[in-house]
Amino acid sequence: MTLNKPLHRCFPFLLLLLPLLLQLYSVKSDLQLSYYAQSCPNAEEIVKQQVIKLYNKHGNTAISWLRNLFHDCMVKSCDASLLLRRANGIESEQESDRSFGMRNFKYVNTIKEALEKECPMTVSCADIVALSARDGVVMLGGPRIEMRTGRKDSKQSYLAEVESTIPNHNDSMQLVLSRFQSIGIDAQGTVALLGAHSVGRVHCVNLVHRLYPTVDPTLDPEHAEYLKRRCPTPDPDPKAVLYSRNDLQTPMILDNNYYKNLLKHKGLLLVDQQLTSDPSTSPFVEKMAADNGYFHDQFARAIILLSENNPLTEDQGEIRKDCRYVNSD
Repeated sequence: MTLNKPLHRCFPFLLLLLPLLLQLYSVKSDLQLSYYAQSCPNAEEIVKQQVIKLYNKHGNTAISWLRNLFHDCMVKSCDASLLLRRANGIESEQESDRSFGMRNFKYVNTIKEALEKECPMTVSCADIVALSARDGVVMLGGPRIEMRTGRKDSKQSYLAEVESTIPNHNDSMQLVLSRFQSIGIDAQGTVALLGAHSVGRVHCVNLVHRLYPTVDPTLDPEHAEYLKRRCPTPDPDPKAVLYSRNDLQTPMILDNNYYKNLLKHKGLLLVDQQLTSDPSTSPFVEKMAADNGYFHDQFARAIILLSENNPLTEDQGEIRKDCRYVNSD
C-alpha cells in the first residue's frame, strides 16, 4: 500500500491535465486525410489539376505555393490569414517586409473559383494553401506528401506579429531554430525546410550586404564575383528585376544541390551559410548533401509539421467565398 501512495497523490493532477491533453489531441485529429471525401470528392484532384495548369503557364507559381505555406503557417496558424487584403479594418500580412518578393496570390483565387463551381462554400482557403503547396512540391521534383485537411479560414490577419514569428534572412541561427522550435520543428526539420531555398531566386536587396563594401569571407570568392555581376550596386532598387538563382545547376528542382552548394560556400543568404557553421545544424547539412532521399524524407516530415501548426477547425473559423476577404455577415 505504501508504494502506491505517490500514485494516489498524482491522480488528481492527472485528472486535471486530461481535458487539456484531449483538447490538444482533438485539434490535430480534426484534420484528416480525405476530409472532403463526402462533401467534395473531387476537391484534391481539382487543386492538383489547377496547380499543374498554372505551373505550365507560370512555372514560378509552384515556388509561390511553397512560400505561401511557410508564411501562412508560421504566423499564428495555418488559417489563410496571409491571403487577406487590406479591407474593412483588416491589415494585410502581405504588406510586411517579410513578404518582400511574394507574388501569384491572385492565382489562389483561380483555384478557389474552380472549387466553388464544383462545391460552393465547402473547401477552405487554408486547405488550398496546404494542398497547392503539396502539389507544387511534386511539380518541383520533390516528394509526394500525404497531407491532412479540414482547416478553417481565419476572420482576421496578424500583420503586427509577422516580424516576430517569421525568421529573417540575416537572423542568427539560434533565433531561426527557436522560431521553428516554437511550432514543434526540430533542428533537423529546420535544415530540411530551408532546403526550399534550392528553388527560385533571391533579390539583390537581400544579397548586397554580403558583397559590399567588402565580400563576406564565408562566401566563395569566385561565386562572389558572379553575384556582383548579378548585383552590381550596393543599393539595388527593390522594384527592379535584380536577382540571382539559388541554385545555378537545377534552379527549378527541389533537390540536395542546395546543401552541396552550402558546403562549397555558395549559399546566397546569410541564414543559408550559417547552417554549415552551427554545430547543431551542420551534421544535417552534410547528411542531406550526401543523400537526396534523406533530404526528401525530412522535408516531407517537416512540411507536415508546418502545415498542421495550430489549425482552426470546426466553428473556430469559416469557409471564405473569396480568399482575399472575410465573409460579410
